[in-house]
Amino acid sequence: MKIRYLHTMVRVKELDESIAFYNLLGLEETRRMDVEGGRFTLVFMAPPGQEECPIELTWNWDGDDALPDDSRHFGHLAYAVEDVYAMCQHLMDNGVTINRPPRDGRMAFVRSPDNISIELLQMGEPQEPAEPWASMENTGHW
Repeated sequence: MKIRYLHTMVRVKELDESIAFYNLLGLEETRRMDVEGGRFTLVFMAPPGQEECPIELTWNWDGDDALPDDSRHFGHLAYAVEDVYAMCQHLMDNGVTINRPPRDGRMAFVRSPDNISIELLQMGEPQEPAEPWASMENTGHW
């Protein structure tokens, strides 16, 4: 029996804000569907050249009071990045809180505008510990 990964779906409260966040991570919109009958929009986003590995942002036009304040039940999305320090600096420069800094040169966590936990992993071997990351404390939860 064959199985194939399709996508990970996350519900979002503010579509444009969420798209901007995932753009900062380097994901691009690959497909969009507006479903008038159901009053929702689906936006698929993926890393360039990896359209087969998207996340699906689901936005309900009339709001979504069912979304919890803390989406920890979801777990996290994980992305390998070329330079975890550079990615974290880029995100910080654009107002994103680094919840778990890459103190070990290998792993960091941030949260999307919808409180989705995102794990950033250094491609290949970890980088040497470096400041300001090595001494940076956790912020909030991840």
